[in-house]
Amino acid sequence: MSAYELTAPVIKNRNAGQDLIKWLAMVTMVIDHLRLVWPEMGDLFIVGRLAFPLFCVAIAANVARTGPGELLTAANGRYLILMILFAIISEVPYRYISTSGLFNVLVTLTLGLLVTWGIHHRTWLAGALAITAGALAYLLNDTLMYGFYGVLVPATVLIAIKRPGILWLLPALLCVLINTRSSIVARALDLNTPSILALGTACAAPLLGLWLLRQSLHFNVQPVRQWGYWFYPGHLVALLALRLCL
Repeated sequence: MSAYELTAPVIKNRNAGQDLIKWLAMVTMVIDHLRLVWPEMGDLFIVGRLAFPLFCVAIAANVARTGPGELLTAANGRYLILMILFAIISEVPYRYISTSGLFNVLVTLTLGLLVTWGIHHRTWLAGALAITAGALAYLLNDTLMYGFYGVLVPATVLIAIKRPGILWLLPALLCVLINTRSSIVARALDLNTPSILALGTACAAPLLGLWLLRQSLHFNVQPVRQWGYWFYPGHLVALLALRLCL
C-alpha cells in the first residue's frame, strides 16, 4: 500500500481538523494585522507567521480531496472563480490599509492553487494552468506577497500530504525561505529573539497543519464555508474603520 493510500482517508472527506486549520489561519491573520492599527504591537508579527502556511495547508487539503484528473468540475470552477473574485475585491481595502506596495495575499494563494492543481491532476490543462501561474509569479515576484516561492507553498504541502515523512520538511523550509525578503533573517542572525521566534513559527506552521489533518478530533468545529471568502476583505474594512476612528 502506498503512502498516499495510507494518508488519503484523512482528507477524503471534510473533517474537523481541516476546519480548525482554517479558523487558526483566520484568527492568527487578524492578530498579525492588528499591527496595521497599532504599529507598536510589532511582536504580533510572530503569531502572524502561522497564517499564510495554514491557508496553504487548507488549499492543499481541498485539492487532495479530489481525484487526480478530476479538474474540470463545477466545484473546482466555483473555487477558482471565488478566489479570483475575492482577490479583486480585497485589493480595494488592502490598498487603503497597507503601505507595502504588494498585492493582497489572495493573489498569491490563487496562483498557488493553480500550481497545486498542476501537481495533483497532471493533465495538459492542469499543467498549462500551473506553468502560466508559475510564470506570472516569477514575473510578479517583487509585487507578490511572499513572492514566487510563496506560490509554491501549497504545492509542497500537497506533496507532503501524499508522501508523509521527510517531505514534511519541504513546506517547512519553504515557509522559512519566503520570510527572507524582509530584514527578519539579518535580525535573527544578530540573535534578535522576536525574529528567531518568527522564523521558528513560520517553519512549524505547515507541520502543525499537516499534523492536524491526520488527527481524529473528538469535538465539533464550526465549518468554514463560503462565507469565509468574505472574511478577508471584511476584516480589512473593519481594521481600516477602527484605524480611522482612532
